[in-house]
Amino acid sequence: MELLLSFRSVRVHLLRHATPIITRGNRIITKPTSKNLTFLLFSSSASKTPLLKPRAASSGNGSFVYKGDERVVGLPSKVADDNQFQSSSTIVAIVTPIGGPPGAVGIVRLSGDKAVEVAGRVFRSAKRRKKKNESDLWRPRSHLVEYGVVVDSKGNVVDEVLAVPMLAPRSYTREDVIELQCHGSEVCLRRVLRACVDAGARLAEPGEFTLRAFLNGRLDLTQAENVEKLISAKSSAAADAALEGIQGGFSSLVKSLRSQCIELLTEIEARLDFEDEMPPLDVDLVISKINKMSEDVESALDTANYDKLLQTGLQIAIVGRPNVGKSSLLNAWSKSERAIVTEVAGTTRDVVEANVTLRGVPVTLLDTAGIRETNDIVEKIGVERSETAAKLADVIIMAVNAVEGWTEEDTELLHKIQSDKPMILVMNKIDCATPEQLEDKKEEAFHRSVFTSAVTGQGIEELEEAILEILGLDRVPSGGHQWTVNQRQCEQLVRTKEALERLREAIKDEIPIDFWTIELREAALALAQISGQDVSEEVLSSIFAKFCIGK
Repeated sequence: MELLLSFRSVRVHLLRHATPIITRGNRIITKPTSKNLTFLLFSSSASKTPLLKPRAASSGNGSFVYKGDERVVGLPSKVADDNQFQSSSTIVAIVTPIGGPPGAVGIVRLSGDKAVEVAGRVFRSAKRRKKKNESDLWRPRSHLVEYGVVVDSKGNVVDEVLAVPMLAPRSYTREDVIELQCHGSEVCLRRVLRACVDAGARLAEPGEFTLRAFLNGRLDLTQAENVEKLISAKSSAAADAALEGIQGGFSSLVKSLRSQCIELLTEIEARLDFEDEMPPLDVDLVISKINKMSEDVESALDTANYDKLLQTGLQIAIVGRPNVGKSSLLNAWSKSERAIVTEVAGTTRDVVEANVTLRGVPVTLLDTAGIRETNDIVEKIGVERSETAAKLADVIIMAVNAVEGWTEEDTELLHKIQSDKPMILVMNKIDCATPEQLEDKKEEAFHRSVFTSAVTGQGIEELEEAILEILGLDRVPSGGHQWTVNQRQCEQLVRTKEALERLREAIKDEIPIDFWTIELREAALALAQISGQDVSEEVLSSIFAKFCIGK
């Protein structure tokens, strides 16, 4: 006990003589003046440097443009020396898709403390032109659209635009933001982008607009990550989950859990410092709070697998002998005529794809060539591709002709494709089979067996239910989860769960309450990593590098 008291006194001494640090959102934390081993023992983890400014490539001349950046093809390699905004923090990017067929409208976005001044250099309002006050500075009213033109550094008109000013703090980044709505061709957009760079803005990095929104406190890190999810959503369920995350569904849970950890930590610390002046700690109440927090963490972890499927989708390979109804099954399932169907065995020579959705998860169905021994060169290539598709798929459906039943050829085929992946046996063509032929031919290698008819559509719903059950998606609500957690968040939730489990064991083993604070700090720090209240520059760089340029 004396050793514990000496540890605590050293820790208190270090914290009282700590140096204050101001981080994002003007939070004040303390940094010990010494890296004493005792402090490291009682602190939650080694401190990590927060990212206080967007990552940028800079050179000696103050330019922030990457060499070889494809966005600046045709742009000047060096801005004029008298350009006072050359190294400013105002960024610019094309925020609408380019490279495909042009849309009617494209948008170039500026953000930063000089956004209005940079935009004023290139934008000529029709109202100002009529009054012939072009020498006056542009003084836009926030959220009031203005019509005009964009001019280049030589005064030549490059496009006719609408300027949409969103002045701080009423903007996405909480900085001054100007959006120039141009004509949608890539030529128009790049000419406007070039004019903005000439006027002093620098090209934005991937995700830098959202990064600034995070650093300026408009979004926490979980909300920022959901912005990227929404942009890349492949289904309505994925979009709904991302929107719920942006609106703070998961953030509110993380904040609540962290505040509970800090509240418990405060109660314990108070009794360490003022033991004689406070009532005894209600251990049963503490355990009850820990159990409730653990349940909330477990509930959040349950969404991790669903999130992965929403982002990557599923690939389901339909394999089998020739002429067992694989193509017909794919057409009936996808409600399309993607695959050619004939009475001739071996009609399908290549992998045919069709898309469906299961419980909000995007699914790619792969109709493969019938697998058999053949001397036909083209069909042999198709068979090889079928076997490859089966190896790469997430789920394998082996179709068997219900009329013929299970054959020796099916056994040989099963040995070729058998793996540790989920496998479902489909007895197809039941509309042509007699009751005696519809015996359950389920083999041990299959997780489930289903009877189907591609002609009538019978059994397809049961097939979908079997897939959902095997993948653990049968517990997901029909509309999908309200929000989901990604891999990074999942890792920190596991860290929180383990810390709470260790805390529960410490209480059960009657370990002194000094040691309870270690686990509570660990849990609180893991939750702070999720929300971005305590996160390293390396983590932020990894997250925002996945974003598209302009978001």
